[in-house]
Parts: sequence; structure tokens; C-alpha cells
Amino acid sequence: MYSAIAANKRNTIIIIGVFVALLSGLSLWWGSYSGNGSSALMIVGFVLVYTLIQYFAAGKFAIASTGAIEISKAENPRLWRIVENISIAQGMPMPKVYVSPDEAPNAFATGRDPDHAIVAATSGLLQIMDDKELQGVMAHEMAHVKNYDIRVSTIVFGLVSAIGLLADFAIRMAFYSNFNRDSRDGNAAAIQLAFWAVGIVAAIIAWLIGPLVSAAVSRQREYLADATSVEITRYPEGLASALQKLGQYGRPMRRPSKSMAHMYISDPVKPGLVERMFSTHPPIPARIERLQKMGGAF
Repeated sequence: MYSAIAANKRNTIIIIGVFVALLSGLSLWWGSYSGNGSSALMIVGFVLVYTLIQYFAAGKFAIASTGAIEISKAENPRLWRIVENISIAQGMPMPKVYVSPDEAPNAFATGRDPDHAIVAATSGLLQIMDDKELQGVMAHEMAHVKNYDIRVSTIVFGLVSAIGLLADFAIRMAFYSNFNRDSRDGNAAAIQLAFWAVGIVAAIIAWLIGPLVSAAVSRQREYLADATSVEITRYPEGLASALQKLGQYGRPMRRPSKSMAHMYISDPVKPGLVERMFSTHPPIPARIERLQKMGGAF
């Protein structure tokens, strides 16, 4: 357990370092190619500042993208008390609790550490789960908090989103720019071509980010969270039954986000062939089988 937590902390540093190096390299290449080196240095500075912002605010960005609403004990005592009881039993800080108005049953956790954690469930999940099943699901999400999986997954979400924004910005600049109208400026065409190149490269990176997410939050993270959930609840049948329902009633979420897919207990985006090859989630039947084996030990 402790080695997994230490590995997640190291992974956070590695992921941020790779991201900064990647975008800084693209920016310097653009400056060299276009002859506008000073603006490239400004972009590098922006990348560094943006990385710090993502570290401290990516959790809030993730919540905002789902449309989830923070709740109090009075507003949803059932969900609140389940999370509160887990927090007390594990000696963990009480996270903020959110409910997403979505009929697709799902749940996720986010934040940079247990002191700034957020757990969320969809309205669809609350409708189909009984108390034992809901306890298993929320214990799974609290396990991600306890194991510092949330730090890795939140940083990955923020940086993937940043690459997508960079791609969109560069392509729009290339499309709407007037560089090529001034034939006397020898660098005009080169600058516009550089924008196209940066935009296309960033778009390709964003499209291929799935394997990187898989490497950062592997299937073993989900298995570990399942096992930790059983350790917390001492009732593997609850999570196994919940996973069975997720497999039976699961559907794409109303506001699906591929960059957030690794955060959920169940894939929120209907997977195609390519997504199945790089899925961050183990097959539900395999997870249930492991839980049933754990149940024999109690």
C-alpha cells in the first residue's frame, strides 16, 4: 500500500516534467522556425505558470466539466453519511461531496491530496444502488483518495485538457491569421506553417493520450482500489453487486469526457475497438471474480 502511494507521488512529478518538456520543446521549435524567439520564451513561461495552476485547480476544473453540484448533509443525508462514516473509520479528512445530475450510474474522485479531495456520484448511481452497494462504490473512490491515485489522475486530466487547448489555439491562429496576405514579409508563410504544425502535432498527442493515461493510471490502480474498498467495508459482496449493476445498467454519460475517463469507477464513454485496447479499466467480470475470491477469506 505504502509503496503504491510513493509510486503515485513519483508519477506525478514525472508526468508534470514530461508535459512541461513537451510543450516547452514545441514552443522553442516554433520560435526557431518562425524567427520569433522572444514569443516562444513567453509561451514557455506560460506553460510553467499553467502547470502550477493545474496542480492546484485541476480538481475544480474536473468538477466543473461534469456539472456536478456540491451537497450538504441536509441535502443528501444518505450519500453524505456514507462518505462521512468511511472518513471517520479511516482517519481521513472529510472530502467535499458532489452529485452529478446524470442518469448514467457512475462515480469518481478528484483532488491533489486527501486534504483537498472531492468525491462525486451521479444521480443515476444513487437511484440503482442499495446502501451496501453505495458504500462499496464510495469506499472504492475513497480508496483512490487514500492511495493518492487522485493526484495522478487529476494532473493527467488537467494536462490532457491543456494539450487540447493548445491544439485548438494553434489551428485557429493558423486559419484566421493574415500572415500570408503580406507577400513582402518573408517569414509570414513560415509563421503560419508553424502554427499549423504545432496545432496538428498537439492534436495528434491529445488523440494518442489514452495510452499515456493507461500508463499513469493502470488497471492495477483499479484492482488496488477494489481491494482497499473491501479492506474498508469488510464486505466484498457490496462492491461486487454494485459492479454487477454498473455492467448491467451502464450507459454513456450525458457529458462524457475522454480526458476524465480514467477517474470514474466505470468507463463513462462507450468504448470502441481502439478504446478497448487502451482501456484504463479492467473488465467488470474480472473485477467481480477477484472480489468473490476475497469474499471467501471473510
